[in-house]
Amino acid sequence: MAVYKDTKQEKKKWQISQLGVNNAFLHGDLHKEVYMQAPPGLEVHSPGLVCKLSLYGLKLAMYVDDVLLTGTDSEEINQLKAFLHDKFKIKDLGQLHYILGLEILYKLDGIIISQRKFVLDLLKEYECLHSPALTSPLESTVILKAKKGTSLSDPTYSKLIGKLKFLTNTRLGIENGVQHLSQFMQDLRDAHLPAAYHMLRYLKKDPTLGLYFSNEDDLSLVAYCDSDWAAYLDSKRSVSGYIVFLGGSPISWKSKKQETISPSSAEAEYRALRKVVGEIV
Repeated sequence: MAVYKDTKQEKKKWQISQLGVNNAFLHGDLHKEVYMQAPPGLEVHSPGLVCKLSLYGLKLAMYVDDVLLTGTDSEEINQLKAFLHDKFKIKDLGQLHYILGLEILYKLDGIIISQRKFVLDLLKEYECLHSPALTSPLESTVILKAKKGTSLSDPTYSKLIGKLKFLTNTRLGIENGVQHLSQFMQDLRDAHLPAAYHMLRYLKKDPTLGLYFSNEDDLSLVAYCDSDWAAYLDSKRSVSGYIVFLGGSPISWKSKKQETISPSSAEAEYRALRKVVGEIV
């Protein structure tokens, strides 16, 4: 553990506003030939040659860009909103509550960021809503190995691992387990499935868990690291893990397989320490 305290700084407690920008593209079939200048890096035999685009028509496309605004000057923010509204069609969504699958809950002493809806949708998609909840992300006695079991041709379960990886944005407890399951993405076997479903049932225990960011002025920087020596039986590689807190709030974390084999647990620990020191710097 390493601790650094900065008593000269304080948290600003800025408000965050959310805007939606609507954009619509032209639609319809193209009845004319469209050309473009040769892009950089493309060799042409003579100057003046252009490229003919092979477009088979443009269909209607509509999307909404999410924009976050924050700062100390509320008047300047309002002026910026007016300027954007003059240039684009925007919708003022008020205080930030939901963006890109992240839900923001405001409390008197800070905010909580979670992916509650994403977790519930995931449990429903994989039919785990009515399964008993579990208290750990992975079963400690289960050892996962490559090439064990029958290969899965159905991409549904690879998609599950990808969604679990997205959840590590707010669910720190599954970081190590997800990176472990991710090692088998290229050749996922049926023997790996119970571990993935185990993690889903762990998420069911409390879908509202997330990250807490305190608005207190404490800005102590605290870092922890650890290693799991020779955690991968197939390659004998160890795993490094670290987490960094700023004022008691997590701002950076990772669990990753080490690049080379560590002949001793002490060397594996030093490799993990090097990773977290680099992250702090």
